Amino acid sequence: MGKFAVLDHPLIQHKLTLIRDKKVGTKAFRETVNEISALMAYEVSRDMPLEDVEVETPITTTTQKQLSGKKVAIVPILRAGLGMVDGMTSLIPAAKVGFIGMYRDEETLKPHEYFVKLPGDIAERQLFVVDPMLATGGSAIMAIDALKKRGCSGENIKFACLVAAPEGVKALQEAHPDVDIFTAALDDHLNENGYIVPGLGDAGDRLFGTK
Repeated sequence: MGKFAVLDHPLIQHKLTLIRDKKVGTKAFRETVNEISALMAYEVSRDMPLEDVEVETPITTTTQKQLSGKKVAIVPILRAGLGMVDGMTSLIPAAKVGFIGMYRDEETLKPHEYFVKLPGDIAERQLFVVDPMLATGGSAIMAIDALKKRGCSGENIKFACLVAAPEGVKALQEAHPDVDIFTAALDDHLNENGYIVPGLGDAGDRLFGTK
């Protein structure tokens, strides 16, 4: 079973509380999501592989650690996942970005894939799939399905979100038990409309100022 982690760093928790407030406008919401995403990237990348390298300091020659060259791709689930990309790439600037477009049928609550655009070597990369919300889990499951169909291994996929519902975590773990899940908060439940409670509303609408 993949790892499940709630990232309870005080800065992450504080910033998440700020954007739960319905009075926060688009600009502040977007900026704070970026900040949380950068802090989450620090935690999600914790087990990236290292290798030894010899460097010459002003004092002596020494063997130290550097990233072993495992290439990274950040894959936002459109459209709300876009809000987490800049924060992630601020910490991992060499990462490539792929895109998986999903929309949710408002009646059935089921996701539908409408767009996939990925780096050509996607199967060789460490993948961070990002979406602010893990609600029913449907979009995350379908996005990871799309990656696995293109040769990606679940061991190379990490899913990161801001807020998760227990129902979504359970569904994603059952569908993709080899994928690690990281969230800034595990909320209480889903309501009858498929929204996370207490949640933070519709992340896409709040990021982009739409209704």
